[in-house]
Amino acid sequence: MPADRTARPRARDTADPPARPAARPAPAHPRAPAHRGHPHRIAVIGGGPGGLYAAALLKRLDPTRDITVWERNAPDDTFGFGVVLSDETLGGIEHADPVVYEALRADLVRWDDIDVVHRGTRHTSGGHGFAALGRRRLLQILQDRCRALGVRLRFGTEAPYPDWLRQTNDLVIAADGVHSATREAYAAVFRPAIETHRCRYIWLAADFAFEAFRFEILETEHGFMQLHGYPYSRPSPDHHPSTRTPGARNRPDASTVIVEMREEVWRAAGFGERDTAESVERCAKLFSDALGGRPLRSNNSTWTTFRTVVNERWSHGNLVLLGDAAHTAHFSIGSGTKLAVEDALALAACLEEQPDLDRALAAYEEERRPVVASTQRAARASLEWFENIGLYRRQPPRQFAFNLLTRSRRVTHDNLRLRDAHFTSAVEREFGCPPGTPPMFTPFRLRGLTLRNRVVVSPMDMYSATDGVPGDFHLVHLGARALGGAGLVMTEMVCVSPEGRITPGCAGLWNARQAEAWRRVVTFVHDRAPGTAIGVQLGHSGRKGSTKRMWEGIDEPLDDGNWPLVAASPLPHTPASPTPRALSRAQLTDIREQFTAAAGRAARSGFDLLELHCAHGYLLSGFLSPLTNRRTDRYGGPLDRRLRYPLEVFDAVRAVWPEERPMTVRISATDWARGGTTADEAVEIARAFAAHGADAVDVSTGQVVADERPAYGRSYQTPYADRIRHEARIPVIAVGAISSWDDVNSLILAGRTDLCALGRPHLYDPHWTLHAAAEQGYEGPAVTWPDPYRAGSRRPNTGRTDAPRPRLTLGGAP
Repeated sequence: MPADRTARPRARDTADPPARPAARPAPAHPRAPAHRGHPHRIAVIGGGPGGLYAAALLKRLDPTRDITVWERNAPDDTFGFGVVLSDETLGGIEHADPVVYEALRADLVRWDDIDVVHRGTRHTSGGHGFAALGRRRLLQILQDRCRALGVRLRFGTEAPYPDWLRQTNDLVIAADGVHSATREAYAAVFRPAIETHRCRYIWLAADFAFEAFRFEILETEHGFMQLHGYPYSRPSPDHHPSTRTPGARNRPDASTVIVEMREEVWRAAGFGERDTAESVERCAKLFSDALGGRPLRSNNSTWTTFRTVVNERWSHGNLVLLGDAAHTAHFSIGSGTKLAVEDALALAACLEEQPDLDRALAAYEEERRPVVASTQRAARASLEWFENIGLYRRQPPRQFAFNLLTRSRRVTHDNLRLRDAHFTSAVEREFGCPPGTPPMFTPFRLRGLTLRNRVVVSPMDMYSATDGVPGDFHLVHLGARALGGAGLVMTEMVCVSPEGRITPGCAGLWNARQAEAWRRVVTFVHDRAPGTAIGVQLGHSGRKGSTKRMWEGIDEPLDDGNWPLVAASPLPHTPASPTPRALSRAQLTDIREQFTAAAGRAARSGFDLLELHCAHGYLLSGFLSPLTNRRTDRYGGPLDRRLRYPLEVFDAVRAVWPEERPMTVRISATDWARGGTTADEAVEIARAFAAHGADAVDVSTGQVVADERPAYGRSYQTPYADRIRHEARIPVIAVGAISSWDDVNSLILAGRTDLCALGRPHLYDPHWTLHAAAEQGYEGPAVTWPDPYRAGSRRPNTGRTDAPRPRLTLGGAP
């Protein structure tokens, strides 16, 4: 389109647009914007905080803009009570529009504490820094600002169909919420994915102010119920004018109260048979201790389930999604309004910075999508924690409180210590940490082996052996990481036969020469890194064998020199992979004996621990997953039969492995694919191995089928370990994007894992554990600096760095 704004035809303000029809037509309007530069005529669908704030910002940036907000509800209609805003969000508002910030500041209720009440015991953690105000007041402030700037507000009016708005405006902002009709009208473009979760909740209010953000956990005959409560209004201090915030008004006490429980608990408790008034009264009685016997009230409240909204695209031509229409984040981390307001800030900034609308909308999405994805990951972790709250019913109340506070992985051990050192130290004392000892540096015992700390160097395939023999590379690789202070160093998957290799570079334990080479590595670790244990992981590649080294082409078959593949079923791993041969009964016996022979060699080589590799789609994993095991004999079908062969191998290995030395099993707790291993089955798999004598389960995920769709993110595999630990009641090793010592401390102190295995961090820094101790100021028996390295045990001074500047400052007169 031409870029000349003056040539753009405009619809009259008084023109009556077509009403939004019940079914989608194909409206055609003769007038359309004639440029793709900075938008002048703007329509906003939805008069919530995100839509109103976007309109106000865009009008302030260019007073000549013609902006209309369409909202089907009345100005004072709202279906919530309080809104929580972070200091970060408020800072962005202050820089972008001081008038709005000052109006908000006059009404904000601030507090620092979080109370967690569990089994009648309250634990308080401080230093969290919340700010909240009533949602109705927030909307009033934004409406007043829009009117003062000249934004046209059309309340009680259904927005015209978006096709008409797109043709008569330069930009259409769809801020019409989680049930966005605009998003659904263009679902083929935005490609939304909407997931409904397992808890029911109802949004209520109480006419008093909680002294803190309160989580109250109630154990009933029907199951767990939880209350989320926080103040959003307190009377202004009129009797002390000198201390009153300028512009503050008289207002009554009020708190938001959300009651939440699993669907099955909700039904068993009879809430499905009660009307709203009865539900509100029942909730008040159930949580009478938290409420001090006071009643609750509703505002068009109803029991509902949370819906997570994700869209593949956020814009379509001159139409863009904002706030809940584009994405949602569970209320337990208080990010819905925050995300919408920050969307508006970013959209306004990108429209000013970019030369045309197309690039502005692309920049907006590029800037916001990673931030939103990170928030949604945290929100999902929080949501799932509350869905599975029953897992933690045996935890001591103070550890339970720490677990709750760190549930989203955004609040961690280290920053919780900064916020409230007294609370964090109390949790550490109950956990058994000696004074000054971080949780990661407490010992852990597996059978006859005591690990001096909770850090494990995860098994990492190096593909650097010759004829299966580990050489100088392995001595340096594993020796360096043992010198680096970890409690346990694991080998890569060591193959039990030449045909069980993944690549020609894989290490083995199928002959005496290999065993002697491994003894050299083990002896070095024991002699030069006393206190560090070394474990061997035994496995067989199955259908994923005979491939190139990872850096030559992951999962790509060899160009020549291939060997025949075997597996549970004749299913190739990828379309390019050769088809394996289904194992016969005789071959199953042969491979089981190969495992036991390799285990015997590992014991004689001096390894302290043996792990059986039943994960990642290799041979034993191939029996466990229904996607790779299609057998019709006694080794296929239901889970108990799919478990049969891996358990046979485990029993045979355990029989030859020294009694005092521990054995662990690595499993893939989910295949990340439809029809694959489920989290429920992972618990049953862990229970089965525990019943057969496994001392711990190393909980990984995926890599079983090529078309998997993992949900990557920080510590993304740890919830599976957490669940197995609490349901199967067996120690676990957590893996998966654990990268910082703060994460390790957080996971261990919360009781979500017993040990943490880190792979890539140890490739980046072989002395990761020593450096973690130095950075935390820890000096004790859990880590020992080798004498030649002791001079480097103090962290070097890196000099001063300046803090980043604010992202957005909008100039101009108020």
